[in-house]
Amino acid sequence: MTAFDYWSITRGALSTISLSLASIVLGVPLGLALALIRWARLPVLDRAVYSYVSIVRSCPTVTLTLLIFFALPQLGLSLDPVPAAIVALTVSTSAFNCEVWRSALVAFPRDQYDAALSFAMPRMTRMRRIVLPQIWRASLPGLVNEMTLQIKSTPAVAVIGIVEITRAALRVGSNTYEPLPPFVFALVLYGVIVYALLRVQRVIEWRARHGEAA
Repeated sequence: MTAFDYWSITRGALSTISLSLASIVLGVPLGLALALIRWARLPVLDRAVYSYVSIVRSCPTVTLTLLIFFALPQLGLSLDPVPAAIVALTVSTSAFNCEVWRSALVAFPRDQYDAALSFAMPRMTRMRRIVLPQIWRASLPGLVNEMTLQIKSTPAVAVIGIVEITRAALRVGSNTYEPLPPFVFALVLYGVIVYALLRVQRVIEWRARHGEAA
């Protein structure tokens, strides 16, 4: 492999990071919103969210990507490959994030929420001061686990022409007729990205523990 080959795969890694980061930034709060709808047990919306989560979780990311990229133009909405990839990844991760957030909400002691309600604390204040500070710590490991899976799901968007780590490694291997070195390098890049994400998780958890102690 030449220096250009290594750079090509590294550029694919930058694409993977960009797509993953965009879908995570959008998918985490969207998952929280969906989980809050289910937690509130709103009659119609609760069933709609349940159906959305069930369908999306059962759909492979590659199929979802193709569906969004090729089906939306039939509805008059055409997306370029990058926006379509972000939408597909966001839709996918939001469904899984919803279940992570919901599990934390189910475990949340609701009597604290009811006690704040008895003191006429406004709804947004109850969420901001009581619920969210507790459930985000409980949800952090599950959310980070979903983020790592999201990073490893990005090869699915290669079907619409996105060149990420795996697609770049495949191209280099096809050009050099030596597939092993580029895929080993791709594996190293995936490992570095996931390791950095896990380090961020540990730093956040360390600060949360010391903040509670203080």
